[in-house]
Amino acid sequence: MLAIIGGTGLTQMQGLEVTKRHSAETPLGSASGSVLQGQLGEHEVLFLARHGHPHKLPPHRVNYRANLWALKQAGASRIVGVNAVGGIDPVHAPEALVVPDQLIDYTSGRESTYFDGRFKSLKHIDFSWPYDQALRQAVLEAGRAAGEALHDGGTYGCTQGPRLETAAEIARMARDGCSLVGMTGMPEATLARELEIPYACLALVVNPAPGVVEREITMAEIEAALVGGIERVKRVLRTLLEAG
Repeated sequence: MLAIIGGTGLTQMQGLEVTKRHSAETPLGSASGSVLQGQLGEHEVLFLARHGHPHKLPPHRVNYRANLWALKQAGASRIVGVNAVGGIDPVHAPEALVVPDQLIDYTSGRESTYFDGRFKSLKHIDFSWPYDQALRQAVLEAGRAAGEALHDGGTYGCTQGPRLETAAEIARMARDGCSLVGMTGMPEATLARELEIPYACLALVVNPAPGVVEREITMAEIEAALVGGIERVKRVLRTLLEAG
């Protein structure tokens, strides 16, 4: 069953007819909220609001381990994480939709693995290509079928948050090869890989990253991009569900 993790701007899935609410309680503490199972059109789907509903949890306080564990317990076989991001590459203007293929983790202090020697025994995983290629392609094909232009590929740089980055930090990230910047892509992708659940990211650009344009970033422009962009995200997700 497909699971959708909704990020900023997507704390509810409109049109979802909820048939079951799975407990937020896990062996690793509480998830951000109940995992909702229901029908979206004729298709069954799971939905979890990453920051809770209403939006309340900052990126560094999300219990990512509990979230992914709760989705696995609910029967997730594929996961698409929806992320609001800043565009480092100027080609990624506000409201652009991007399906990245690489990650760089700049976070610190987050519980980032199940294999910590306490919850589970130490184990190493291959993470050369952090997103599942087949699911990435399915998302891209859904975008084409929905008439939405999706950018294929790019590197998501994950920062600690909740503040936005400095222009100097973005310049460093650009030198590192990042084309997008967000605060929630990790350790979500790692944990999905540890649980052997195919995972892909559908990123919505809501602002130019700091320093990409010579002005301050305002919350008003981010909110405006979310309003229009999230509707496009929903169209892609519905089409992905219809494709099976």
